[in-house]
Amino acid sequence: MSAVQAALPPKRVASDQTPPAAGKAWLVLIVLAVAMAAGNIMLGVFSAVQEQAKAELGFSDFQMSLLNGLAVSLPLAALAIPVGLLVDRTVRVRLLFWTAAAWTAGTLLTAFAYSMPVLFIARMLGSVGANISTTIAISLAADLCLPEKRGRSLLLLTIGKYAGAGLAFAIGGWLLGYFIESGGLIGLAPWRSIHLVLGLASLLFVAVLAFLREPPRMETRVGPQAPLREVFRELLGYWRFLVPLFVGQIGVLMADAAATVWAAPVLARSYGVTPQEFAGWMGAVIFGAGILGAIIGGIAADAGHRTGRRGGILIAAIIGSIIALPAVLFPLAPDTTVFAIALFVLLLGGTITGLVTATALAVLLPNELRGLSIGTFLAIGGLIAFGVAPTLVTIVSGLLGGEDQLPMALALVGGVVSALGCVGFAVAYRMAPKPVR
Repeated sequence: MSAVQAALPPKRVASDQTPPAAGKAWLVLIVLAVAMAAGNIMLGVFSAVQEQAKAELGFSDFQMSLLNGLAVSLPLAALAIPVGLLVDRTVRVRLLFWTAAAWTAGTLLTAFAYSMPVLFIARMLGSVGANISTTIAISLAADLCLPEKRGRSLLLLTIGKYAGAGLAFAIGGWLLGYFIESGGLIGLAPWRSIHLVLGLASLLFVAVLAFLREPPRMETRVGPQAPLREVFRELLGYWRFLVPLFVGQIGVLMADAAATVWAAPVLARSYGVTPQEFAGWMGAVIFGAGILGAIIGGIAADAGHRTGRRGGILIAAIIGSIIALPAVLFPLAPDTTVFAIALFVLLLGGTITGLVTATALAVLLPNELRGLSIGTFLAIGGLIAFGVAPTLVTIVSGLLGGEDQLPMALALVGGVVSALGCVGFAVAYRMAPKPVR
């Protein structure tokens, strides 16, 4: 028993609750998965058309890295922990509604942003919605099913996330070609028209989220109203496990973030293909890796948990990080076919590790620590992965000789951080706590 548990009077908390009926639970899970997809479409479509935005605005690679990196990570660093605490203590479906409103506002503002500061703010709003909503969705999904089925519930969220990431490229490329041929809306450039259309469509989904109901909380230990100092003290008790776990996932996430940000520019510059030409298969690669990785990760996480072996839930994360390691060389591929295969393997490994990490937090930590731990991860991991990785690639390319060295820089950065991820997961496996019962 921890010091926190000993300090509190015995009382019955929400651990005696049972999840909703299967049919109702799956309906809510589908809505949450669609929310993940919508948020990632709104945030990710800019990456698909960033070369057109760069040309119109006259920006450099460094400026684009700030829009795709720092603008995305700053909201995570500032808000992830406070939102994580709110997730553990307040009505989560209301938080989800407001995050969806944020990504919608960011998408619409992007359509009318003509300066770096305004576009930076628009990207920050998109990040608040798409990334902060992850904490909320995982917490909600964890309370919709029993622990031994939690990996499969998070599987659906992961599918939604990568469906959104894939559709961002597919829809972005298709709409870009359409608006180039037909002309933009109300005099806007094609890439701006895409954001306007998607932002208006997102308004409809925001209305749907207003009807979600809050599920009962399960598996609490110190109770959702415990003093914050007690909650933080309880969280610190897991530091030997959480630190290497975060290092492992941050390393993998850095490689994936750099890849998704710079894959389109590398294709355009090194292989001479346009977004209209690569958007379809790029979207299929991202979506396919997300689907397969989610299935493998969800099944493997549940299987590892059922073994009762300490740390068994993380075995798939170790294997996934090792599989992804050689695939960081995708920007140096001899042709687009090898490029696509290697990128698929890289994202596949990242999807597996991401789902296993989320499942481990949802299974190995008590309810009142899940939002805080996920929020802490998003704050630290988001700042490093999204804020540092894309810009680090531009710094390395500059040291190597300039923007023409972008492919080599992307491969070097990806290799170093992916190796770090493998080590982190191996240590976390040895330090894993026993599952919460």
